[in-house]
Amino acid sequence: MKKNSNSNYESTLLENFTYATFPQRVLFGAGRLSELRAEIDVLGFTRPLLISTPRQRPLAEMVSVILGAQRVAGIFDRAAMHVPLELVREACALVKRIGADGLITIGGGSTIGLGKAIARELGIPTVAIPTTYSGSEMTAIYGITEAGIKKTGTDPKVLPRTVLYDADLTLELPIDISITSALNAIAHGAEGLYAKNRNPVTNIMAEAGIAALARAIPKFRKNDGNFCSTGEMRVARSDALYGAWLCGGVLGSVTMALHHKLCHTLGGSFNLPHAEVHSVILPHALAYNAEAAPEAMEIIARAIGSESAPAGIYDLASKNGAPTSLRDIGMHESNLSLACELVLSNQYPNPRRLEAEPIHRLLRDAFEGNAPSPTT
Repeated sequence: MKKNSNSNYESTLLENFTYATFPQRVLFGAGRLSELRAEIDVLGFTRPLLISTPRQRPLAEMVSVILGAQRVAGIFDRAAMHVPLELVREACALVKRIGADGLITIGGGSTIGLGKAIARELGIPTVAIPTTYSGSEMTAIYGITEAGIKKTGTDPKVLPRTVLYDADLTLELPIDISITSALNAIAHGAEGLYAKNRNPVTNIMAEAGIAALARAIPKFRKNDGNFCSTGEMRVARSDALYGAWLCGGVLGSVTMALHHKLCHTLGGSFNLPHAEVHSVILPHALAYNAEAAPEAMEIIARAIGSESAPAGIYDLASKNGAPTSLRDIGMHESNLSLACELVLSNQYPNPRRLEAEPIHRLLRDAFEGNAPSPTT
């Protein structure tokens, strides 16, 4: 290896890799919501349906005012976790009945996920306005839950045409949701670092995204005691959205592994809250893969300012009030064996082979809220 005289980094011959980009516009910055009307004109929407959860209905109504009520086909405010198939069918029927020609999803992963499912079914274009850090808006991945089983897939039709990131829309996001959602985003970048099809571009995105999110999380908790200035909080919110964008881009570009398989299983089959599951499982999934993916662990540790990636993520969660126990978010101990069976039902790319006893031990530690075990 030859030392580059212009930097502190060593120069090596890069391995062959493939990096695919998708046709998508991103509008990033405080106050960008004011540009939404011009954006949908570019896209050719004349009667979009606005989608939200019940809690985010006021935001959807604000968007309706910005666009002009006469230009909005309606508001569907019943988006729910894990995208139940029955809800997809109901929303699709509404789109057809009112003649909507586009979707505007306002909210987090539940809302964006429902928009994706509709887009896949009807071929209708979408604009996403994220108000959490799920990163779903940056991927062509969709998930639908039917009969207690969450099925995921990839389809270019579900990728939003435009994503509008406006940090001002996240200032009122509750602190607990902010922290678990940011940890969810970190998980996308972390798993991308040991994905089978990772590449130098996604590695850079993952490290920068994880670092931005890790900077933001302690400021969110600091604000819970009103010790954080408005200006400092706006910086934190901007950092978190930026990190979510980058880590979401990683999620959309490479395959995920054990952590995401566990979270989809636990969330879809046992109806556990999505972001909270990520918060609990991530340090244990990293510990499981640590010996098989040392370079990834080094990058994660560096990004969060810790000596250990699994321990550092666990501390980031626990010290900032995020859940660290499956028991505390609604998992029943009697379901641990079934969860293990579901995860092992098919092998998929992961740095370390999936084995029953270590996976069950991982789930047991996560259930109890134990610190991640280096021997998992």
